[in-house]
Amino acid sequence: MSDAFENIAGAFQPGAAPGPGRTPGPIGMTILLICWVGLGLMPLVLSVSDLKLATGEIGTAGTLTVVSCESLGEGRYDCKGSFAPDGGGAAVAVAASPDSTAGDVKRAQLTPEGDRAVPTGTPGLLSALTMPFLGVGVLAFLPYVFLYVFGARRGPRRAAVAFGSLLTAVSLAGVVAGLVAAYS
Repeated sequence: MSDAFENIAGAFQPGAAPGPGRTPGPIGMTILLICWVGLGLMPLVLSVSDLKLATGEIGTAGTLTVVSCESLGEGRYDCKGSFAPDGGGAAVAVAASPDSTAGDVKRAQLTPEGDRAVPTGTPGLLSALTMPFLGVGVLAFLPYVFLYVFGARRGPRRAAVAFGSLLTAVSLAGVVAGLVAAYS
């Protein structure tokens, strides 16, 4: 019995601090920071076209009617719709958002390619902003890491933690608002 207790107690004892060579060197840290920045910027860059569509800057305005949604399993759906342009003309068969339900009728913007329609207005804009908010959340504590890596004092690092916490809270609120808008 005492051996088991010693093993459990030993598991919670502090171990040796990492010695030199156990952390990434300057080149490794630079690579990690570049990957972190890339990971945070990708959602921002990849969502530009959806933001332009949701704001009506590109595409054709009209009305989307979701015709059918087929279950692909594991909570995934493939939805088809019919898009009627505001300027008149024939309705176009398009791919609808997978969070739609058959029978939904909403304002939408047809992509320049003409293959899918994206919701517009406040719900469309909020759902298009979900990924940029996620990117902001990924980048929130990057200033703290830069300050830590370059050996800044505790004062600026504490300010960076407060700033990172604020950005994380804003990011979380934005992501939740975007998801609620997309699924309502």
